[in-house]
Amino acid sequence: MYENITYDQIMSRMLDRVPDTLDKREGSVIYTALAPAAVELQNMYIELDVILNESYADTASRDALIKMAAVRGISPKSASAAILKGEFNIDIPDGSRFSLESYNYQAISKMGEHIYRMQCETPGTAPNGKLGDLIPIDYIDGLTYAKLTELLIPGEDEEDTESFRARYLESYNSAAFGGNIADYKENVLSLPGVGGVKVYPTWNGGGTVKLVILDAEYKAASGELVSSVQTAIDPTQNSGQGLGLAPIGHTVTVQAAKTTTINISTSIVYEKGWDWEDVETYVQQAVDEYCTDLASQWDASDQLVVRISQIETRLLSLSGIVDISDTTINGQPKNLILEADNIPIRGTVNG
Repeated sequence: MYENITYDQIMSRMLDRVPDTLDKREGSVIYTALAPAAVELQNMYIELDVILNESYADTASRDALIKMAAVRGISPKSASAAILKGEFNIDIPDGSRFSLESYNYQAISKMGEHIYRMQCETPGTAPNGKLGDLIPIDYIDGLTYAKLTELLIPGEDEEDTESFRARYLESYNSAAFGGNIADYKENVLSLPGVGGVKVYPTWNGGGTVKLVILDAEYKAASGELVSSVQTAIDPTQNSGQGLGLAPIGHTVTVQAAKTTTINISTSIVYEKGWDWEDVETYVQQAVDEYCTDLASQWDASDQLVVRISQIETRLLSLSGIVDISDTTINGQPKNLILEADNIPIRGTVNG
């Protein structure tokens, strides 16, 4: 609002109020006396602009936005640590620590014979894709095999400012209260490792609720994540008793989203000197990114649509590809409409 009020404009306005009978030229006593005041006034207007921007959620900085949202009981999601499956040749003590590359992991609970839940000591998404041989930090007698084999619950980074801003603004459109849909969404999405949720009220009669979830990487949730969310929302052993986040009388069933494999076939015209072997990895990566982009919109859509035009557009942006035609999805030359609880995953891609 005040960005047009500059030092020169302020000086001009101040000098206009001085009689023309006095010397107002640059370097004169009057000009020199007014200049410092003009600088301070300019700085004041700059600060006023900052204060004005910090007063509205759509322009506030992160710190101001956090204070604003706290009034409504909303805060940014904290970073969470990944939990992975660790397999060993022997039983190991609880709390045993291991390292893999630059990350350390701690055994937090036993899943089965020689199998443990391993929690990364570094929160965030970076360790999510790290699988492989573990090195014990402290000596464990008889240990000859230690390996991370599966990501159970993905770690998450701290919620970024724009996602937090959108969530805060959305809170004015749908009030979360007493077990309504907005309340379930808010509670489930606040849990570590959850990236999306669909809520189905009265899905199996009055008082029943079904929650279908994705993990933080927009993939179908693992059984471990489903169990964790079930326990937090409505523990199965005390179902409907209000011992979780669900209200008393609500029987909640948590399920993972399902996947639909998409097999793509297309005819590609290559640049001179290029062939399928040169672009195959990049094509697969582009299809994976498209599937992830679709999955990130899953909980806001009734049904996802895998579009041929989107696939072709993304492949045409790759180096080495000049043109694309005759694209099919699962053998059909048309868009694929998925079922409500399904997300796409890449199958075969033939070019």
